[in-house]
Amino acid sequence: MTDQTNPSEPLVSLGFRDVAPAEKTQAVRDIFERVAPRYDLMNDLMSGGMHRLWKDDFVKLLKPQPHERILDLAGGTGDIAFRIAKRGADVTVADINPGMLAVGRERAQKKGFPHMQFVEANAEEMPFGSAQFDAVTIAFGIRNVTDIPKALKDIHRVLKWGGRFFCLEFSTSTWPGFAEAYDLYSMKVVPRIGAAVARDADAYQYLVESIRRFPDMPGFARLVEEAGFRQVRARPILGGAVAIHSGWKY
Repeated sequence: MTDQTNPSEPLVSLGFRDVAPAEKTQAVRDIFERVAPRYDLMNDLMSGGMHRLWKDDFVKLLKPQPHERILDLAGGTGDIAFRIAKRGADVTVADINPGMLAVGRERAQKKGFPHMQFVEANAEEMPFGSAQFDAVTIAFGIRNVTDIPKALKDIHRVLKWGGRFFCLEFSTSTWPGFAEAYDLYSMKVVPRIGAAVARDADAYQYLVESIRRFPDMPGFARLVEEAGFRQVRARPILGGAVAIHSGWKY
């Protein structure tokens, strides 16, 4: 086995563990390869179907226009891309995981989007030219990126001048009582659902741990600003358990 550690590299979080960057990248790739066939079903079970409403609101705020070029990152199964495409925009789906992309391609055929592009790509080093897209979206994927600041800078690079970035991600609820109940549910119940439905408790243990390690709304907003975005905003859902961040390039 090749040693993936490098003493000069800072460690990154893989759930509650700190690991070498290369180890996290490979581990996340493996996790989503395993859960891809049941990923959307698990989203329904974990959120009680609420993720569908969050994604609808997300796309409404994005306001995709006909003929805009929009890049959906970490969007393998197409949930966000199909919503955007229905509004007439030209969507490219990029994901680091080929298993997730395979699910997305199959769904695109069934839903009547046979020409939608699906590209295997790492969000930190995307195979797209600069200033290519009117908007870039990422939903429940940014926390799985190994080097988030690097990815945000590359998102800024591929956006056109005046382009916009929208991110839907779990965060930290500030509602008293709800925050504690949600924390208990996610840490104790979600891995059990993962074991029963996706047959992979470890994958969903990582996913809930990754939420705990992700910055809160002000913290992530600072990272977006540091990447060069302006007019950065955060819109909380459920007191911040989920948040929609946005920023513009100009």
